[in-house]
Amino acid sequence: MKGKKIASSLMAVLMLAGVLTACTSKNNNNESSTSPTDSGKSETTANTGGVDTSKEAKLTYYLWGSEGVNNKAILGEINKKLKADLNASIEVKYIDWPDTATKYPLLFASGENFDMSHASPGAPVSYFTLASEGALVDITEMLDKVAPKLKAEIPATVWENTKYKGKIYGVPSLYSEYTPTGFAYRSDLLKKYGMEKISSIDDMVKYMDNVVANESFTPINGKAEDAQNMFRMLVDTTDMWLNAPGISLNELNLVTKSPEDFKTVFHPAYTQEFEDWAVKMREWADKGYWGKDVLSATMGGKENFRAGNSAGYLTHAQDWIGQYGADIKAQPESDPYFFTFAEANKKIKRKMGVDNSTVISTNSANPERALMVIEKFMTDESYYNLIQYGIEGKQYVIEDGIKKFPPGYNEKTDAGGFSAWSLRNDKFVVPSDTENPIRNSLFAEWDKVAIDDPYNGFSFDPSNVTTEIASISNVNSQLGIQLMLGKTSQEPKKAVAEYREQLKKAGIDKVIAEVQKQLAEFVPVN
Repeated sequence: MKGKKIASSLMAVLMLAGVLTACTSKNNNNESSTSPTDSGKSETTANTGGVDTSKEAKLTYYLWGSEGVNNKAILGEINKKLKADLNASIEVKYIDWPDTATKYPLLFASGENFDMSHASPGAPVSYFTLASEGALVDITEMLDKVAPKLKAEIPATVWENTKYKGKIYGVPSLYSEYTPTGFAYRSDLLKKYGMEKISSIDDMVKYMDNVVANESFTPINGKAEDAQNMFRMLVDTTDMWLNAPGISLNELNLVTKSPEDFKTVFHPAYTQEFEDWAVKMREWADKGYWGKDVLSATMGGKENFRAGNSAGYLTHAQDWIGQYGADIKAQPESDPYFFTFAEANKKIKRKMGVDNSTVISTNSANPERALMVIEKFMTDESYYNLIQYGIEGKQYVIEDGIKKFPPGYNEKTDAGGFSAWSLRNDKFVVPSDTENPIRNSLFAEWDKVAIDDPYNGFSFDPSNVTTEIASISNVNSQLGIQLMLGKTSQEPKKAVAEYREQLKKAGIDKVIAEVQKQLAEFVPVN
């Protein structure tokens, strides 16, 4: 059974699941749906691209998210087309956001028979781990036979980044995207305080001081998950530090000194910069930059921002861009700007196609047909619009090249959509009136200075340090989060000393040594 092959990776992931589920943000930009569709058996024999399609293929496609109210209708339209073109249909099953840390690994470890799924190097089980342990179909040769249009559509350099030991195990997206972390803040308040923009931590402090002094709400009003964003701010604004593998990026993770020195891995906790940051976080907490109940709060920063209970929220750039319309609708005067932490040090990382990929399970009974379906979604605009936008006239209309909601659209009765990020293709993307129009110009600027992730193509195998990683996660979920939100019972420097000691006992040195051992022979695929 294929599931046994990833048992070691699964063990590590599941030991962390309770921590990650509590600490991971839910991003509900898109919704997924499940809708079993039986379009009947084919009465004719067809042969498409050298593949016999005379027998109907019923495919199962796993996506993250929850079901949109009209997803069954959208999927029905998709399956009508698939039946006519490929004698196939898909049933979409989904893993809801709170369950991704546990149910996504189990999907592969259980030996379940399914066909397609979203995959990523940053998923609870890495794309490269799945490829290395026999969970994914090698599509290298299959592409020429059944999906030549898809192969030609994706540049050779993008395919190269999906390879594991010279073989292709997933179809990468063709969507231009940057997701650096930052601070979304109200430009109307910025102008009120006589400021032009926030481009440094000092500017951010000045803005937040003004909010505390002049407004009835806090600058940031989130919950415990913001601890990770505070840690990302530390990493992104410190020298040329970059996130390194070994510990989940949803925690206080390992870093490397620079893109060039990427095999020298360390934990920031043992640096002076970390101690100084912990002191700063206590100062920020004491000043009232976020609520006193931040560790127990249940409403996130974005929700509080829209409710008029904060002056900003922490997120990543793509989320800020995509949520812009909803932010403006909730707070019409706010026109939120974005302070990107990594920009000043020129550390904005280019997202690779492999970061959002569609993979085929080795338990699939119809891998060739599954690849043909993926090709349709990524190269045929009519399929693309259905999976990404819904049914024209019901979920969207296009006016003057801009995608909008139809007249009379009601989100409670008309909404629909799938979290099919892996199937996106820039040439079919239609700008939406709900996203920030700055996207294209901002990304064009970042294109000029963006750097490649030096760990692209590296898959860390945690099997030798599963116990240590679980212990470190426990330390992070308690003292690490408290440090990043200035909520330790001890004064910050003593709390940092205790954190360092607990990390040592948990086995941080063993984990670092294992990461560096595995990196020794690694060569980036960029």
